[in-house]
Amino acid sequence: MKFLDEAKVFVKSGDGGAGCVSFRREKYVEFGGPDGGDGGRGGDVIARAVNGLNTLIDYRYKQHFKARRGAHGMGSNRTGGSAEPVVLKLPVGTQILAEDKETLIADLTYEGQEVVIARGGDGGRGNTAFKSSTNQAPRRSEPGWPGEEMWLWLRLKLIADAGLVGLPNAGKSTFLAASSRAKPRIADYPFTTLHPQLGVVGVDAREFVLADIPGLIEGAHEGHGLGDRFLGHIERCRILLHLIDGTDEKVVEAYRTVRGELEAYGHGLAEKPEIVGLNKTDASIPELVAEQIAELRAVTDSPIYALSGATGKGVKPVLHALADAVAAARAAEPASESRAESRAESGAESGAESDAAAPEAAPGGEGEGGARDPAATTESDPAGPWSPLD
Repeated sequence: MKFLDEAKVFVKSGDGGAGCVSFRREKYVEFGGPDGGDGGRGGDVIARAVNGLNTLIDYRYKQHFKARRGAHGMGSNRTGGSAEPVVLKLPVGTQILAEDKETLIADLTYEGQEVVIARGGDGGRGNTAFKSSTNQAPRRSEPGWPGEEMWLWLRLKLIADAGLVGLPNAGKSTFLAASSRAKPRIADYPFTTLHPQLGVVGVDAREFVLADIPGLIEGAHEGHGLGDRFLGHIERCRILLHLIDGTDEKVVEAYRTVRGELEAYGHGLAEKPEIVGLNKTDASIPELVAEQIAELRAVTDSPIYALSGATGKGVKPVLHALADAVAAARAAEPASESRAESRAESGAESGAESDAAAPEAAPGGEGEGGARDPAATTESDPAGPWSPLD
């Protein structure tokens, strides 16, 4: 499956169904009166975070998503049925942006999260709603209200606990393969990793997700190499593992190059906790490794480990350090139960606001057949302020 972390889609919610003009016609009933029902609501467009997806490739081949309109009202005071919503199934970690690619509409950060990104139009009123003491046989109804339509950008930022950064050919893919069951492409030339890879690492009954991204070179923030577009996939990481090629004669310059690109990218990556790993030490003598570690200690206060992803030497201590940092970061964050409680509270508050919101009367009042004010429709009232039960 190809990896795609950005896609542009068009969404349109369904229009509301039209109200009906109808009159009661029964035998021996001389004055039946109006009985036209209201139209049904149009379908919503909903974004849902689901498990098992890690790419947006499905949205390269289908970009338009349109919900159906609500059913029209019918006689005998029958309200038209509401249309089914259209659900966009997205990977966890997807951000939904407006067409300007700057305005954030929603951020899907956990499985099962749902966001209504385009609300369906309300149905129009039938002629029963316009009946009054002075107008007992109204012959007017309303068309359904139009739905919403817009272009959106979908941007995927993979959710991982730890992220691998470094220059090309620093051994990041080898480290990922040695520490997890992931099988990234490994070769002896730069840029073998062309898109992010995820692996689940197990350390003493503890697990965390490790992300590997393509290597950075000097000027990546200006588009050199593969650029820095993949850095977005480690923005959510709790800690970074900075791997440095131990066979490089200028390890300090390699370290400063990557740190400079992280600072140029911004978004808080330069402030994240970091562990420095001097990789490929199996190809160096111990004296040279000790000298390189001393050079790195002069430019950084981060913990430094000597390791070899190819032979597995020194990998476990690094994994233990990553697991400890991830566990500490998780403990400092709110528990999942608190998040569920906050979601329930927010749902209850929105329901209370919906009940408390009283629709304003249309100009002229219902008795005079006043027209409906579209500004009076609120998102907190899914049934619309002109329900036949009002």
